[in-house]
Amino acid sequence: MYSTRTSQDGSYRFIPAVYQYSGGVAAEPGFRIERAQLAVAVALDRGLQLIEAHLKQAGRPLTALCACELRSPEPFSEGGFDAFNRLYASRLDQWGVLQGEVNPVARTNICPEIGKPDAVSLHAFSYTVPDNGARASFVVAGSGEAPEGGRAMRRVRFGLAMPAPRACVPRRNG
Repeated sequence: MYSTRTSQDGSYRFIPAVYQYSGGVAAEPGFRIERAQLAVAVALDRGLQLIEAHLKQAGRPLTALCACELRSPEPFSEGGFDAFNRLYASRLDQWGVLQGEVNPVARTNICPEIGKPDAVSLHAFSYTVPDNGARASFVVAGSGEAPEGGRAMRRVRFGLAMPAPRACVPRRNG
């Protein structure tokens, strides 16, 4: 079982992971998670400006941001990934989202083969809104699908040879 922490504004809880993203988020009682998808992905810097404007218009604090869905043209080098993450995390820190070196925002960053962007781009984002009658809502970070190990071991692409799956045993209830 994972331990969770509460976001700065108290509207969601998250699984602490690494400085660049959390393991996932879930709305606290009295809130729900709203997802906003851009009609067309935009460069990340512009995307962050759009998030800021959208949250302001929605009457939500920047600390209500709980997830980002990014698109990248190619996988990063180790150094490039670290540099990108430092810039991304510094923007969240400026917004008051980070808790020290802990980032509560879940994130997915994929490199599509078809329709790949020219630069790292924002595809969608999620944030919390008050809703006393809301059903439970959550977002899981994309890293949850990655195998354990170094970042090089986490890359998955079409045609990549993967180890054969282990035999599955059907589960019976009762």
